[in-house]
Amino acid sequence: MSWEELEALCRRERLHCEQLGVNGANVKDYDVEFLCDYKKTKEEELYLVKWKGFPESDNTWEPKRNLKCPKLMKQFHLDLDQELRRHKRRCTPKKLDKEVASFLVQKAKLRQRLQRWEAHLNQTRNHPGRIFVMNEVDFEGPPKNFTYINNYKVGQGIVLDEMAVGCDCKNCLEEPMNGCCPGASLHRMAYNEKGQVRIRAGQPIYECNSQCSCSLDCPNRVVQKGIQFDLCIFKTENGRGWGVRTLQHIRKNTFIMEYVGEIITNDEAERRGHVYDCQGSTYLFDLDYVEDVYTVDAAHQGNISHFVNHSCNPNLQVFNVFIENIDERLPRIALFSTRAIRAGEELTFDYKMQIDPVDTESTKMDSSFSLAGLPSSPKKRIRVECHCGSDSCRKYLF
Repeated sequence: MSWEELEALCRRERLHCEQLGVNGANVKDYDVEFLCDYKKTKEEELYLVKWKGFPESDNTWEPKRNLKCPKLMKQFHLDLDQELRRHKRRCTPKKLDKEVASFLVQKAKLRQRLQRWEAHLNQTRNHPGRIFVMNEVDFEGPPKNFTYINNYKVGQGIVLDEMAVGCDCKNCLEEPMNGCCPGASLHRMAYNEKGQVRIRAGQPIYECNSQCSCSLDCPNRVVQKGIQFDLCIFKTENGRGWGVRTLQHIRKNTFIMEYVGEIITNDEAERRGHVYDCQGSTYLFDLDYVEDVYTVDAAHQGNISHFVNHSCNPNLQVFNVFIENIDERLPRIALFSTRAIRAGEELTFDYKMQIDPVDTESTKMDSSFSLAGLPSSPKKRIRVECHCGSDSCRKYLF
């Protein structure tokens, strides 16, 4: 049982508990779990109350003056107004229809399930950015068979060897020794002093790692610090399922999140791909930076990127990042902003991105420059119609 359930049980059985803070002075205090119904008489307003820790058969009508739950009451009336507008009714009736009351109860129960899931996500995450969950569209609750993870999970039959080599720099940005970690692979520093990416998509990013002499505040440590922004998983209104929006302003070229999941072989990916195709969605991301050997599957194990939708005009771009593991068959997939993103705006990336390969020895970033045979960024496997709604929508992703 949870602490709340134990506390409610103590009150119900009139038991005192010092750990739970239940004593003779407050044992008869009851907490409102949610409000179920409403009616208005000539004398007062009444609410049907679901009490925390008690079955719905113990619900009671209580006058408004006796209730000390302003947040629950405000949410109840927001939900009520939404339902009345749906029925094209402007005024709150003196007594609610059964259909309206049923809607309010379902909404309250859904909000509880989402709040529990939100709490679980925030207990599981290892990054500073908080996760919020919201569904104001329908009654769909947390996804089934999905586990939140913070890092890649290695699938059966795959062995990863950490092969990182550290730098000897004291100031990696201003005084890099031998080009710092990027220089060891004949590449340039990917970030500026503010941690914004400054190389062209298609080029790899080599960050400093645990073998390096620099401090944890080194400007060449960005992706490894995790998600820095508060993000919200929300239900979209146009049938695209769950989506992700930022709750804070994000500058251009800023790291947002990694695409995390289970690393599997391409043979296993092909097998799973057929199953996902029948379901009309897929979360398979090919790691084909050098050769097409491994795939990331985020269908049942992943982070918040699992819920990021596709757009043909996205505001996120994928980069290959190497930190502790420099095996070029296994890059980490990092999503960076392509422009400034307003607070409240949905985050999207192109599931079928096409990036021109670049000359890694050239300092001139000509967008028209292309060499056949050089690696591109990972491509998310997708075989469904596009519903992004952007002006440049391709209609089909495959």
